Amino acid sequence: MRSLTVLGSCGAWPESGRACAGFLLEYDGFKVVLDLGYGALPQLLRHCPQGEVDAVVVTHQHPDHCVDVSALARVRYYGEAKPIPLHSPPGVVDILRALEPNPGPASIFAIHDLAATKDIGPFTVETVQLPHYVTNLGVRLTAPGVSVAYTGDSGPAPELQQLAQGTDLFIADATLQGPSPQSSPRYVMTATEAARGARGANRLLLTHFWPGSDRAVSVAEARQEFSGEVIAAEEGLTITL
Repeated sequence: MRSLTVLGSCGAWPESGRACAGFLLEYDGFKVVLDLGYGALPQLLRHCPQGEVDAVVVTHQHPDHCVDVSALARVRYYGEAKPIPLHSPPGVVDILRALEPNPGPASIFAIHDLAATKDIGPFTVETVQLPHYVTNLGVRLTAPGVSVAYTGDSGPAPELQQLAQGTDLFIADATLQGPSPQSSPRYVMTATEAARGARGANRLLLTHFWPGSDRAVSVAEARQEFSGEVIAAEEGLTITL
């Protein structure tokens, strides 16, 4: 099976019945989690009841992207599972250690600096730093026949099209709607800006919606700037790759 499943689609905090950032990428039996924010672990456990994933990638240290990695650590620790790789910027490990100093993340995960990561299982990995309040790494994972990229949280940046170019699926921060804010610097995107950054990808998956947003509006705005398929992330949605 080669697919991406949405575990969480909200930014900042989860709406009732939803979760914050999280995705499960599957490739011929190899399973990678991309971010795991508030409420995303219960969604993951629907697919992996014992937390049986092969690697975790976290784009940045904000809790709506990483806090449920701590909960996953408990699932694996009490299940006596072997350590799995955690690829992230260093600040993520600091957050996890503060949440659960004993046992710390190093006893549950094999910790790797995402910026230095070149391979995860069958995937080759490319990263690019994108503008956000803290260090945020956009990530592209490529395996034979499949290429997926994910922005994490990002303001508009020329590096986005580099990340998106030639991918089967581009997962993009679309926190805001309407015209671009005039403030500078910018650390999250509108749906329109996400679509501009996605040019060169085959499909665009909008995510990180501000709680309460009408997602149909975001999709309509993105379609004005992106000629491929535009999809709104929804918890439980599985996209075949």
